[in-house]
Formats: sequence, C-alpha cells, structure tokens
Amino acid sequence: MKIVPTRRRFLAAFAAGSAAVALGGCSRSGGTATGPAPAPLAFSAPAGGARLFQVLAHPDDELYFMNPDTVQAVEAGVPVVSVYVTAGEAHGVNRPPGQPRPAPDKAAYSAARHQGLRQAYAAMLGTDIFTPWRRGTTRLAHGMTAEVDTLRVGDREAVLVFLNLAMHGTTDRVGLPQLWQLPGMTLPTFASAGSPNAARDTYTHEVLVDVLAGLLRHHRPTLVHTLDPDPDMEANAATRRRDVEQPGYSDHWDHTATALFTWKAIARYAEGVARGEGIAPAFLTTAYRGYYNHHWPYNLPPALLRRKAGYLAPYGGAPDWPCGDPSGCGDYQVGMGRPLANRKGWVRSTHYRHPGARLVPGTDAQGRLVAHGVLGTRAVRWRETAPGSGRWGTPRDLGGGPLAPALSVVTDPAGGGPLLFALRFAALESDRAANTRDVVVLAEGRDWEGLGSPEDDPDRGRRIGVPVAVAAPDRRVHLFVRNAAKGLSTRVREPDGTWTGWQDLGGGEVQDGLSAVVDRDGRVHVFAAGRTAVHHWSQDAPGRPLLCRALTALPVPADPPAAAAEPDGSLSLVYRLPASDGLLVHRLGVVPAALGPDRPRLFDGYGPLAQAHGLLAGRAADGAVHVAGLTHPAGALRRGAPGYGFPALHTRPGARPAVVGFGTDATPWIWRPELRTPV
Repeated sequence: MKIVPTRRRFLAAFAAGSAAVALGGCSRSGGTATGPAPAPLAFSAPAGGARLFQVLAHPDDELYFMNPDTVQAVEAGVPVVSVYVTAGEAHGVNRPPGQPRPAPDKAAYSAARHQGLRQAYAAMLGTDIFTPWRRGTTRLAHGMTAEVDTLRVGDREAVLVFLNLAMHGTTDRVGLPQLWQLPGMTLPTFASAGSPNAARDTYTHEVLVDVLAGLLRHHRPTLVHTLDPDPDMEANAATRRRDVEQPGYSDHWDHTATALFTWKAIARYAEGVARGEGIAPAFLTTAYRGYYNHHWPYNLPPALLRRKAGYLAPYGGAPDWPCGDPSGCGDYQVGMGRPLANRKGWVRSTHYRHPGARLVPGTDAQGRLVAHGVLGTRAVRWRETAPGSGRWGTPRDLGGGPLAPALSVVTDPAGGGPLLFALRFAALESDRAANTRDVVVLAEGRDWEGLGSPEDDPDRGRRIGVPVAVAAPDRRVHLFVRNAAKGLSTRVREPDGTWTGWQDLGGGEVQDGLSAVVDRDGRVHVFAAGRTAVHHWSQDAPGRPLLCRALTALPVPADPPAAAAEPDGSLSLVYRLPASDGLLVHRLGVVPAALGPDRPRLFDGYGPLAQAHGLLAGRAADGAVHVAGLTHPAGALRRGAPGYGFPALHTRPGARPAVVGFGTDATPWIWRPELRTPV
C-alpha cells in the first residue's frame, strides 16, 4: 500500500495545523510537496484497559526474541493475544536430543509446537503447565477461520490465535515471503493434528493484511509487538546458510515477511478507524530483532537470561511429559536446556529494531513539561496541565505517519520551537521500489518535510536507523542516521535553513541507538555501540567535520551508550556491559582523557539507559523503572506502577528532575522522584 501521511502545520504555541500531502518518492537530498489535509484527530481512550497484541511468524518467536517484555506485561495483569501466522510445521521432524531421527510428520510437529506454546504461556500465567485450555475457532475477515486457545488465571489471560498458513505451501519455494513479494500468489493453510479448526483456507496478500487489521480492530490493543521488518544486511554467506538466515540479511525470511504484513496491517487498521470513527487508535508498537542477536554482544544479565530461557523449557517439553496430546508435548529440539547451549545465542539478547526513549521531554516557557512521542502511527505532543502538576493534558495530534516509534527532538535555532525528526514508513508495497523508508522533519509553522535517506537503493534504504539530531550553538542542526552499511551518515541544516546532502562519516559497524551531544565549546559528539568498542565521532572545532575516534580502551558495550554534557564541561558516558548486570560510567574531559571506568551497582536490569546531570534512569530486571544518582548509588528509587518501554529524564535548574514514560495502557506518566541522597 502507498502510505499517505497526515502532514501537520506545527503552529506557534503548538496549535493544531492544516496542510498535508504524501511525501512519496523522496530522494537522497530530500524534497516535499504541500496540499490540503484533514483536521487533527482525537485519540481513542483505552477500552477495557491495557492489552498486548503480538504477531509472530512461528511458535516460539516471542520466547526467543520478545521476552522478558512479554512475560513482564503478563505479570502486570495485561491480557495478551498472540497471533501465529504460519503453522510452524517446517520439516515435520520432532527429534528429542540424543535420540534417533523420527519419520517426518508435519501435522503432528505443528500440533506439538502449539502444545509447547500452551505449556509456556501457562507458566507465564503462573499456573501448572498442563492446565487445560479452552480451544475453539473463530471467523476472520474474508471468511478465513483460525483456531483460538484461551486460558485465564486470576487477572491474567492469554489468547493464542493460529492462522496456520503453510510454511512452504505446495513446494519449498512457496511460502510467506512469496506471498509478500509476488502479485497473485496464494498460500493455503495447513491443518495441525487434533486442531478444532478443520477448514482449509487460501490466503492472498491482501487477505492476510485484512485478517491482521481485523484482529487489531477487534482486540483494540494498547501494545503491539512484532518482528523486524527491515533486518540488517549480512554478507557472510556461510553464516547465513548455517544459521537459516535469508540470503543477504540477518534474519529468517518468515520473520521479515510477517513484520512487513504486520506494519501494513497496522497502517490499514489506523486508517480504517480514522475513516470510520473519526479518531486515531492509541497504541504503542515495538519491533524486535531476531537472528540479529547472534551477530552482536549479548545484552541480558545472567539472572534475566535464566528466566527468559526458563519459559523456553516448557515450550520444548519432552516425550515423556503427561501433557495429554498424542502429537507431542512440545518442540523437543528446544527442550532440555538447549537454547542456552545453542551457539547461535538467540535467547541471550533482546534487541529493538527502533531503539530510543518513547517520550522526548522538554519544558515550555511557563515551566510546564512538554513531551513528544509516537502514539499509534502518528507524532503526538503532550503538555503538563500546570507546572509541577505531574499530569499530562490530552494528546495533540501532529500527524506525519506511519512513523517508527522513536523520535528525536531539538530546539530550532532559527525560531526557538521544536524540530521533530522521525523515521517514516513511506510505502509498504510488494514491489521492491515501493517498499521504502525515509527521514522526515516537522518544524514549527511548517509542514512535514522529507529529508530522504542516505541510501539511493530502496532496499538498502529500508535498513537505515532512527534519526538522532542535535542543535549546535553555531545555529547548525546536525542529523545522524545509522546507514545500511551499519556506519554513520549525516545531513546538516545550515544557519540559512538549507540542508547539505547526505554524507557517510565512516567509522566502522555500530548498532542503532545513537547518542549525540554538544560540549560546552560547541563541538558535536556522537557515540554508538560497536562490536568491540564504543565508536565516537567528534569535531576538532565547531563547524568542522566529525571524525571517528573509537574509544578502544573502554569495555565492549552491550547496548547503546547514553551520553550527556555535565555542568563542569565534561562529557559522561554510561552503558551496560555484555551478559552482565554491571554498568560502565566514563567521563571525557574538554580535552578527551579517560578518567578511569567505574562500575557502580545501581540497579540490575537490561536495555538502554537515560542520563542527565548525574542522574540515571532505566528498567530494572523486573521491568520497573528505576532512577539513581550516579555518584550516590544508595539513592536508587523504584517507580511502583509498571511502565512500558524505556524512560527518559529531564532536568533543569531549580526544579526536581522528571522521569517520563508510558504505561501499558499507552498513557504517558510523569514521575518526580525525591532522591534520598544528593546528586
């Protein structure tokens, strides 16, 4: 589908805007058009509270790639609906470790994997893994039929929806990727042994999109999880063949196709609600990396890794388990601790395709907090009801979608208002040239403007990361993006408002999740997590080119580093260490010099961190938001209510620090903790 974004004029005082048109076809140097647009939309209130909706290619995808996030939502009382697009029948061989290879039986293997899922979800719901489920069927869009299994334990509920599209159709060369890519392709469903769904349906590309969009509309989730629509390029052919990665890319082809269908369905769902109800659905979307985990340092600490792997154990099961399913009691090749022993290491990390804080906070002229983020598919602004009230007003729709879920926001040197940068799904069509991503920007009083991509080729353009920007004292705005080669590209807006072309800054391969900061001398710095070191680009003087200076003396980072300018003029860098609950804190002086790494035990956890003026915020191992003073670990505090995603920090002189984030109901919150020790 061609994506037609809603462009908004971002008026003074953040009023709602008017003109809009599609951004389609932006070149590397950018470009835009203007035209009329509908009025901004109000956002739907959560109907019935929080709900998590997951779209997976295979049984076990969420256990390998989305946990611990999934189980933390379940433990917080969030009902979960998991939709499995394929039947997972694969080669049909369910071989227990160390035993002879049995004869292939695809129907039984699919059923055994489904039973393994029921066992894993029973464990996540906190009950006996052999607890009976209510199994039935449901009718979907275009008359399609699916098996639906439901289990409720106290305030926890899981619903498993099996669409059961055949993984290989009539031949090994026909499957979900071809359903995405080839016009006119059809794919039959596959009957799992013992399933209450005996129907044999035939899916087309558009039918699958409509089925997923219809399920979204039926369940009205506040959280949506899916896989990586645009995986990294991977040149090592031997690695790809050995690890079942698709040619050219570091993930399974079914993962990619499922994610593309999901994003297209998300856009169709949001457009349908807007057209039919005049509102925008409020939800948060997260895309999870897949086989990417094998290619980068592992980022889960030991205790959390054991817990994550613990839910794969009931999924894997064993032949002698008393589950009562004659087809089998799980996916035996995953049982008996094999995920932890597997050299691919998929279970050892949880990585995000679009890393970054969900909310970007600031302060308006009246001292009220202002935050920008992505709600549903659109950019949104919230404003505190009064200075220090701790309550957000209603969200203001800024349009621009469908957008990836992480924004970058800077103060515009030209006018003092905010500049919003986002990664946009410009088009989601089967044709390679019409499946595109680009960077867009929204300035106060202007329309959304396309800044294009650092990549000329549309397929390479899908691999770019989320934009990160900083405004320098010389009135230049520096925009940075991870490119398809996993390096750093930049565009600069000059003081006269013109943009330079895209430039490749080199510097080697890094993960997405860039951190950009300006030091007290006006020099721009960018930090990123490499495979063996922190990569650091910086200027010798304001206005000069950025050069890469890898910080090879520092330990390898597990996740994106968080950089901040300190009041004394130095730059501080904080990041998590691989496969550890430790942190590294490093300070660079005005003349870069290592002052020696420190490893404070502030709080265990995982994922990106936020820091500002000696404060640190992040997610603990249980998913709760914690904040601490970097120099006073005893001051660590825990926010009681469950959050979602990763928090952001905002500090300003004379005011208590503010931590902002989202709840599982897609509603933003403000937390102003009272630290027990000074920072």
